[in-house]
Amino acid sequence: MKLLTEILSDLFMDAFAACGYEASLGTVVASARPELCQFQCNGALAGAKQYKKSPMQIANEVLQEVKGQDRFKAVEIAAPGFLNITLTDDFLMQYVEEVYADRHLGVPQATTPKTIVLDYGNPNVAKPLHVGHLRSAVIGEALKRIASAVGHHTIGDVHLGDWGLPMGLVLAELEERYGNELPTLTTELLNEIYPFASKKSKENAEFLEKARSMTALLQKGDDTCRATWKKMIALSVADIRATFDRLGATFDYWYGESNSSPYVPELLEILKSKELLTESEGAQVVEVAMEGDKNPLPPTIILKSNGSEGYATTDVATVLQRQKDFAPDAIWYVVDFRQNLHFTQVFRTARRAGLVPESTALTHLCFGTVNGTDGKPFKTRDGGVMQLSELLNAVVERAYEKLRLPEGTAEAEKQKTAEAIGIAAIKFGDLINHYSKDCIFDLEKFMASEGKTGVYLLYVIARIHSILKKSEKIPTHLCHVYTESERELLLRLALSGGAFLAAYREKSPNLLCENAYQLAVAFSRFYHENHILSEENEEKRATRLALCVITKAILQKQLDALGIPTVESM
Repeated sequence: MKLLTEILSDLFMDAFAACGYEASLGTVVASARPELCQFQCNGALAGAKQYKKSPMQIANEVLQEVKGQDRFKAVEIAAPGFLNITLTDDFLMQYVEEVYADRHLGVPQATTPKTIVLDYGNPNVAKPLHVGHLRSAVIGEALKRIASAVGHHTIGDVHLGDWGLPMGLVLAELEERYGNELPTLTTELLNEIYPFASKKSKENAEFLEKARSMTALLQKGDDTCRATWKKMIALSVADIRATFDRLGATFDYWYGESNSSPYVPELLEILKSKELLTESEGAQVVEVAMEGDKNPLPPTIILKSNGSEGYATTDVATVLQRQKDFAPDAIWYVVDFRQNLHFTQVFRTARRAGLVPESTALTHLCFGTVNGTDGKPFKTRDGGVMQLSELLNAVVERAYEKLRLPEGTAEAEKQKTAEAIGIAAIKFGDLINHYSKDCIFDLEKFMASEGKTGVYLLYVIARIHSILKKSEKIPTHLCHVYTESERELLLRLALSGGAFLAAYREKSPNLLCENAYQLAVAFSRFYHENHILSEENEEKRATRLALCVITKAILQKQLDALGIPTVESM
């Protein structure tokens, strides 16, 4: 289905062409001054210099071409040559009804769908998810859903950290504590061992070397190391899944760094055949520095001096693996800004080796940190790193305290509703700002029932549900526009499909968040200024109920694309 701005642009492009001007000058956009008009075309200003005519003259010529169109209530010229466009209510209603009837609810679908791999989540085996994992999961899931909503084929990969030195640290500490008589492994034991072993490695050079040796043994296929490692993965993944499930983060693949390891020999052959591998202090590296780099760029370490694979090795091999498995048009890495240097090295190595076609986009979508209201990294009260499950529990508990459900609501329903509200509060609070900025975690702000919050959006949907639940009939036909607030809501609904496209093109979920909020605000104004259930005029009531139905459907679609759950009452 075409966007409303595309339909209008086609008309004005034809008009510009008929007047002898370049058709592209007829592009129509939503008005920046809604108090003056609904849409505007600024092509006359752009064409003035090109055709050596005044903008007013060009605008007048185009106006004569579009006059008489039954879909225009008014097309007016404003100095110095703007074409201001206002649609008839009938055309606006017709378009919104078509949006509602469309199986994609007016979201335009890609004519040439792309295959996009999204690398996000990135938890580490044998380590609990902490607050730092929140943003990757939330942002990555939203980007994946938005790309899917506009018709692209998306593949989500959690990309577990399960192959490097952290594994060696845990294996070394387990051996030092228990020798060959390992106890039954538990999540709690692993969560205690890793930070202990990590600290120990910084203070004890002998232990660090042992951990490196264990890492090399694991990667070379030592049976004992592999057996323990597999148990560690099974325990960690079960725990990680439970937390990511709460966040609504879904993954098509639970691959880890280890899954790319079988591709390392082929990677080495490619690098050797292209004469890209060089030796540096016993390690095998690829030079990636380029003329024009502002700062010195160190080489990518492919094999360490002890023969083990490094972090960059598995990421470069993963590019090769994804090309073979999926032949993607793009790979998006949703990883924090601290990995900028790493991904520059990985991408340049992959490009030099020709692992993907030049047309394949490799993009690092880097995000900021989660900070407290003091602007410092978010911590527990005692100054430690907060586990993600602990954070979610705190938010859900706060949501439970604020519930105002009908008396007699079952406890299970209360818990389910509080969970949905808490998750919505966190996710919208993060996504409403561009991900490149730090996320300021302000629980009271996130939980506010007014303003740009997930709680406010859920409240609007719950209100609509309550209205429709009380109605005997649920009409979807729009009869007539009676008030300005109805017209404003119609326009918001008509433009909703464009928000998906903009969010995809800019890779910016915050654009869809803003649109959802503005739609909710328009509905609230409509609700407060018009009688709905109590309206005695049958046509007015039918139109307003239809607006409720359509608004709820589109608002829910937008929130679903952001990975935000909704509730029927709160």
